[in-house]
Order: sequence, then C-alpha cells, then structure tokens
Amino acid sequence: MNNKKSIGFIGLGIMGKPMAKNILKAGYKLAVFNRTKSKMAELTAAGAYSCKNYKEVADKAEIIITMLPNSPEVKEVINRLLLHLKSGTIIIDMSSIAPLVSREIAVRLQEKSVEFLDAPVSGGEPGAVAGTLAIMVGGEEAVFKTCLPVLQCVGKNVVHMGPVGSGGFTKLVNQIIVALNIAAVGEAFSLAQKAGLDVQRVYEAIRGGLAGSRVLDAKAPLIFSRRFQPGFKLKLHRKDLNNALQTSGDLHVELPSTIAVQKMIDSLCENGKAELDHSAIVQYFEQLSQVEIKAG
Repeated sequence: MNNKKSIGFIGLGIMGKPMAKNILKAGYKLAVFNRTKSKMAELTAAGAYSCKNYKEVADKAEIIITMLPNSPEVKEVINRLLLHLKSGTIIIDMSSIAPLVSREIAVRLQEKSVEFLDAPVSGGEPGAVAGTLAIMVGGEEAVFKTCLPVLQCVGKNVVHMGPVGSGGFTKLVNQIIVALNIAAVGEAFSLAQKAGLDVQRVYEAIRGGLAGSRVLDAKAPLIFSRRFQPGFKLKLHRKDLNNALQTSGDLHVELPSTIAVQKMIDSLCENGKAELDHSAIVQYFEQLSQVEIKAG
C-alpha cells in the first residue's frame, strides 16, 4: 500500500521539470501544471497527471510545490490557489524570492489553515537532474519533517534553517557568495590569460589550495571551453542579487561587493547576455581586458 502523500508541482522550467521527474521516479502520485502546456507532455508520458488549471492541482494534491521565476509570479500563483486550497494542504515554494514576501504569503495561507515552507535550492540544472540539490528550508519544524521525504527526492543536502523566510535569507547568502566567486574567477583568470599562462594548468595548480572552491570546479571547465549554455541563467542571478539588495536595504546591511557585481551583471544583461549561464560574469572582465579566457 502506498502511503505517500499526493504531490502537485507548478512550474516546469529548467529546474522544475527535472525536480518533478525525480519526485515521480520516487513513486509519488504527481499532478503537474504549467502555463506552457507542452512542458507537461514529458511528465504526463512518465505517469504524471496534467492539470488543466489551479483548481485541479488543489483538488489532487496534499503537498503543492511551486518553482517559479520570482516574487510576483509566486504571489500570483498563490492568489489563484487560495480560491481552491483545502485546510491542511502544505505549500512548498522552492523558487528563489524575497524572504519578506515569503513571510507575507505564509500569513495569508495560515488564515486558510494551509501550511507553508520556503525552500529555495542551489545546484543549478545539473543538481536538479541528479537530485542532488542543496535545499534551505524555512517554516515550522513539524511541517518540515512531514515534507522531508519529498524534499529528499530532489536534494542531497536538506537543512531546516528556522521559521518561514529563513530559507530565502540563506539562499541570498548563497547567491552573493556564488556571484562574487564567479567574478573573482573572471578577474583572476583574465590576468592569467593576459600573462600568457595556460589557464588549465593554473586551475590544476590552485584548485587544491585555499583558492579552490565548488564554484571554481563547476565553472572553470565551462569557461575554458567557452560553453555558456544556461544551467542557471544570468538574468536569474541578476534577480537574486536584486532581492539581496532589496533585503539588505530593509535590514540596513551594507553590501558593497554585491552592488559592484550586480552592476557588472546589469551591463552584461543589457548587452544581450541575459540568457547565458551565470558563469558569463567572467565576460565582463574579458571585455575590460580585451582577452578571452580559453584553454589550449
């Protein structure tokens, strides 16, 4: 007998579709909804139920996961779901949005006796496909424990951070560190390339020391081979840093390095790079130094 809770999944983009696939593979009954209907076809063929509207998702699911671009989209979807949600339903928003918006949403859902977790992820498309995402969760601990088996279908490192909003705050910390790391890689390897060094050998020389990082290991091979197809789009990292800067203003925290990198990302996005992988931050430094970071 299958005692697993029924799951609804809304938002089948680069990250959402493989996450939903992993939930389905784990044996959960899955109902999916996406505005672009064609994105549901692959999951339907694998055994998911394709919903025609938000009401169907609410009717069929005990736990509903949302994976959407930003705060406005999440608020819109929650507004539509609110008309149909049953008492006792749990909403898990795995999008990367402003944490203070997550708290607003939680209050509204609580009025209908609906529980809420904010659970943004890190790991990009490769992590979503492999089911190895890092997941940072905010919400009631009892609700977290109820949802943990589902979250473990899509993530390898699932950590309860505290009350609602804590997941979002943690994701902002993550995104600041990742963006600044990529910027450091771009700045440093522009120097290496201009100095006539073999950038692949520089990478091999430094990766085991203090300069080594997961970011360096994940992004350097892509940069050196000039592969900027999106695993995580630059425009989405731009959105995340906008949320970080908005939140820093609310909390009266100074983020000068984040402001500097955000200006670089703004410039790249305004010059046609928005759809590239966020490793394209390095192209800002390449343009400044008139160099291309490339192996060989």
